[in-house]
Amino acid sequence: MTETPIRTRFAPSPTGMFHVGGARSALFNWALAQQRPDGRMVLRVEDTDAARNRPEWTEGIIRALAWLGIGADDPHFEGPYFQSAYAEKHRETAQDLFKNGRAYYCDCTREMVQERRDNPNLGYDGFCRDRGLEPGPGRALRFRVPEGGPTVVDDRIRGRVEFDHAAIEDFVIARADGSPLFVLANVVDDVEMRITHVIRGEEHLSNTPKQQLLWEALGLTPPVWAHLPVIVNEQRKKLSKRRDKVALESYQEEGYLPEAMVNYLMLLGWAPGDDREIMPWSEMMPLFRIEDVNSSSAFFDEKKLRAFNGDYIRELSVDDFIERCSPWLTGEDTPWDAADYDAEVFRAVAPLAQSRVALLSEIVPNVDFLFLSEPVEDEKSWNKAMKPGVGKEMVEAALARFADPELSWTADALKAATEETGAALGLKLGKAQAPVRVAVTGRTVGLPLFESLELLGRERVQARLTAALDKLRAAE
Repeated sequence: MTETPIRTRFAPSPTGMFHVGGARSALFNWALAQQRPDGRMVLRVEDTDAARNRPEWTEGIIRALAWLGIGADDPHFEGPYFQSAYAEKHRETAQDLFKNGRAYYCDCTREMVQERRDNPNLGYDGFCRDRGLEPGPGRALRFRVPEGGPTVVDDRIRGRVEFDHAAIEDFVIARADGSPLFVLANVVDDVEMRITHVIRGEEHLSNTPKQQLLWEALGLTPPVWAHLPVIVNEQRKKLSKRRDKVALESYQEEGYLPEAMVNYLMLLGWAPGDDREIMPWSEMMPLFRIEDVNSSSAFFDEKKLRAFNGDYIRELSVDDFIERCSPWLTGEDTPWDAADYDAEVFRAVAPLAQSRVALLSEIVPNVDFLFLSEPVEDEKSWNKAMKPGVGKEMVEAALARFADPELSWTADALKAATEETGAALGLKLGKAQAPVRVAVTGRTVGLPLFESLELLGRERVQARLTAALDKLRAAE
C-alpha cells in the first residue's frame, strides 16, 4: 500500500518582522517534509487581517525563509499561497455546516449573554441552539459543539490531551457578514491543501479541539498534531518582541550565518540523540523525529548562538569568508570611503580576522584602522595603554626604532624590534606593544599587531606614532 505523502505547512501572518520562533517552526516542518521524496512543505500566508498585513512583511517572510534555505527552488516547497484567495471556499464550508445541522445562527450580543449569566466568564450559553434562525443582519454562525464527552487530541509531542466539551462554548465560525473566523479558515485551508501534519507553536494548542471538531464535522480525519514548546529568555519568560531581540532579520544584519542559525534553532526543543550539537543540515534533517521533541520550554541562549556562529565562521574557506564579509566592507554604512578600501589588503588580513570574529559585523572594528586615514580611538584603551611615563616613552622609542632604514619592514622584524625597545625600558613584550597598538589601531585588542604594522606600511605607522606622541606631549 502506498503511504500518504507527507504535507506540512507553515502559515505565518504578515504583521511584522519574522520571529525566531516562527523560523524554528518552519524548520521543523521543513525537516519532516524533506525526509520523503514526495514530502512537501506549503507556505501559506494568512493575510486576511487587512488592517495589519503589509506586502513588505510578506516579502520579508519569503526572504527570511530563503535565507534559512527554504524556498521555491526546492521541489519539497510549495507556495506561497494566500488565505484570502480561499475566501469563497470558507463561506461555502460555513454554509455546508449550517445545512448539515452542525452550525446555527445566533443573534445574541455579548451584553445579552452576560445578562443571562451569573458568571460572565462562563461564555456563551447556547441560547440560540434550537431557535432555528436563518441568516440575517446581526446573526453570526456558531458551531454546535457535541454534548457530553471530551475531544481527545493525540499530540505527537504532548501525548493524549483531553478537552471537555462542557468547557468549549459553541464558538463562532463566521461573522454576521459571512466572513469566516480564523478557526474555520485555518481548517478549510488545511483540507484544501491536503495537509497531513500540523506542526506549530504551543500557543495554538487551545485552538486545536475546535479545529479537530470541525475536521470531524466535515467527515474528515484530522491531521497529525504536534505543538512545539514555547521559547523563553534568560528569565524563563516567553520571548516577546517588546522585550527581547526576536526578529530573524536582526540576527542576519548582525552577521549571523544562516547555517549557524538553522543549526541552533533546530536544537530548541530537539536533539539529534548524540553528543554533537554542531551539525550541518544534511546530517541533522534525516535524524529529525517530531516524537523526539521535548515538551518543556526551550531557552534561547544568544551567547550559545554566538558561539555556534563563531564555530561556523572558522570553518569557512578564506574565499567564502571574504565573500560573506563583503556587505560590511563595501556597503554604504562602512566608516571609510569606498576609494580607501583595498581588497588585496583585506585578503591578506582575512585569515587573521576570521579566527577572531564571532559575527561578520565584527569585521569592521577589526580592520577599520587599515582603511581609515586615522584610527578610531577607544578612550578606555588609550587611558589604559598610555599611562604617564610608560606610554610616552614607549611610543617615542618605537618611533625612533621604526625609523631606522636598516630595519626590515616585516612582521618578524617588527616584533623583534619592539621586544628589544621594550626591554631597554624594562618592559616585557606584552606591555611594550600595548602603546604601539593603541597609537596605530586605536584599540588594545584586535588583529595580530606586527602583521598589521607590516600591512599598514612604514609611512602610515610612523605618522600615527607621531600623532600619538604629539597628543601625549600636549597632555603633559
